[in-house]
Amino acid sequence: MIATQFIRVKKLNRRSFLQAGATAAGGLMLGFYLPEKSPLAAQTSSAAPAKLNAFVRIGADDSVTLMIHKSEMGQGTVTSLSMLLAEELECDWTKIRNEFPLVDPAYGAMMGAYGSLSIRTSWMPLRQAGAQAREMLISAAAQKWGVDKSQCRAENNNIVNTASNAKLSFGSLAEDAAKLPLPQVKLKDPSQYQLIGTSKKRLDTPAKVNGTATFGLDIKRPGMLYASLQRCPVFGGKVASFDATKAKSMPGVKNVVQISNGVAVVADNTWAAAEARKALTIQWDEGSRANTSSASLRQMFADLAEKPGANARKSGDAAAAMSGAAQKLEAVYEAPYLSHAPMEPLNCTAVVTDDSCEIWVGTQIQSVAQQTAAGITKLPPSKIAIHTEFLGGGFGRRGGADFIGEAVEIAKALKGTPVKLTWTREDDIQHDTYRPASYTKFAAGLDADGWPVALTGTVVCPSFGGLRNGVDSTGVEGIVTHTYDIPNQDIQYHPPDAGIPVSYWRSVGFSQNCYFMESFIDEMAAATKKDPVEFRRRLLSKDPKNSRYLNVLNVAAEKAGWGKPLPAGHYHGVGIVNNLGSFNAQVAEVSVNQGKVKVHRVVCAVDCGQIVNKAGVTQQIESGIVYGLSAALKIGITLDHGRVQQTNFNTYDPLRIDEMPVVEVYLVENHENPGGIGEAATPTIVPAVINAVFAATGKRVRSLPIKAESLA
Repeated sequence: MIATQFIRVKKLNRRSFLQAGATAAGGLMLGFYLPEKSPLAAQTSSAAPAKLNAFVRIGADDSVTLMIHKSEMGQGTVTSLSMLLAEELECDWTKIRNEFPLVDPAYGAMMGAYGSLSIRTSWMPLRQAGAQAREMLISAAAQKWGVDKSQCRAENNNIVNTASNAKLSFGSLAEDAAKLPLPQVKLKDPSQYQLIGTSKKRLDTPAKVNGTATFGLDIKRPGMLYASLQRCPVFGGKVASFDATKAKSMPGVKNVVQISNGVAVVADNTWAAAEARKALTIQWDEGSRANTSSASLRQMFADLAEKPGANARKSGDAAAAMSGAAQKLEAVYEAPYLSHAPMEPLNCTAVVTDDSCEIWVGTQIQSVAQQTAAGITKLPPSKIAIHTEFLGGGFGRRGGADFIGEAVEIAKALKGTPVKLTWTREDDIQHDTYRPASYTKFAAGLDADGWPVALTGTVVCPSFGGLRNGVDSTGVEGIVTHTYDIPNQDIQYHPPDAGIPVSYWRSVGFSQNCYFMESFIDEMAAATKKDPVEFRRRLLSKDPKNSRYLNVLNVAAEKAGWGKPLPAGHYHGVGIVNNLGSFNAQVAEVSVNQGKVKVHRVVCAVDCGQIVNKAGVTQQIESGIVYGLSAALKIGITLDHGRVQQTNFNTYDPLRIDEMPVVEVYLVENHENPGGIGEAATPTIVPAVINAVFAATGKRVRSLPIKAESLA
């Protein structure tokens, strides 16, 4: 059961609109390719469509084509971006079509869908593109009629002469309009929106349901071969020697190629390549990480936590406040490495010649894919074409290009032959670039009334966003970014050299740090017997800038029935966060039976600023909750002798359908700039569940995933 309601609140002060993105002639744009027969590609017509600006093309058949400048990995980008364009263009929603251009410098230096940026960085450019195209069409119509353009308006793929009611279609005006200069435009006031803020069915759903949508795994090229790659089981290891005699004798095998990451078998189908790969005899130089284990890594992290680190946040005098505190609390929180585990395993198809490289891939960051290929082929970026397919899940994993580089290396060795590299599920889980493990040691000082006067913390987390003054901001976000009223704080950071490849995971540093911070806030409340919701209200109420936090907290608490009787054995827990400009509070209702946690109901209130597609926002909140629940209840990556111990979904077990709770989503509406929504809900569900478990059992879960023995 899924329920969604919309809550209106008082209009808040509007921040200045995002200026990131585009000039009048273009914007943030990324390459995306669909085959000619894809139902999302523009239908061909006898005349080439007229390009009105970087985003908009209009055909003689009145079709409107939006050049989608983000990847579609299930988050609804195709639909939401089309809504932004159509809102200002005044086109028939049923006639809008989508194409995805190749990477081109005209569309920006870094093309990609990551960090929940798709709407945030398109909010201005796409509306502006739609308004520009509209005004150009109006001007073209006014010239044909010999009237002032103020006498014309756009309506339903037509320009209407308001004096005579005469109409000219977009298609009949497009060629003339395309010759006009880009105009200065005024965008609609929110009170004029007709599409933005409504619920629309997703444009890509029919193609995905009927099987005509093209994912990376679907790509076929003339003369294509298929590759499977054996990598060293220890991170950082390399091939010492190998014998491919047996593999080469197996049916369908065409070649065996050594590349920087291992040994690839190339065959006339994926099954033949994968089976022959098992016949390879490889001697590995496992390197310095061969004895790495989860236990040794944890000890490394714990040792670092006892040492002074780089300053991540400092205010007041935490040491003095702590020494004078009436009550002191200490706690250590831990989170494991996590795999992304998208449903579609990683794959990439590439063909390399002396003067070109062409790639078909589901990628989140096309610019990185192109740069990676350029580094391997030594070709200029202009000679490298990135065709982006639908992504069968990304969660940050497809922002990297390691798998793309592998495919390009293999294809380079088989010059002129298209090669598709496909990872197995085991490859995906055992050779991921993981969400980093993290270890945080907290201490808090409370005054005589039970309110915090000091907070200290040492965060030990491998760097995955780069260091500045010794601190990776992504490693500490969610802790240093909180806005609770705690006057004296000292947060320090260590980046351990763990040797495990890491990268962005859905909600990035918030995924573990919201759990740490919101659980420790609950510990403060419990230590002085204060209600967790009231405790947060008090700590947020002094600063008017926290009004959006308070709004979602109040809505979630009210809708969940916080403080009211629950069914026997059921308990509530709460968590709250501002992640990427979207505020959300969640209340989880759980029960615990013989150490097994059951999540019955989740109530989430979310304020993501101006909503584009209500249905899309709700879907992303639900999706984020599922993803976060898996991390809370079930999954974790462990290592022994340098090897990842999890292999497939039987040992890396995500949430199953019968474990899904009832989810209620309440959208708090306003006209603030849009925040990111794809990652907003993932971090908050974890502390909401953990805090409910404490309410049920009196036991604090400070290490994930929850283990039954820790609740016995």
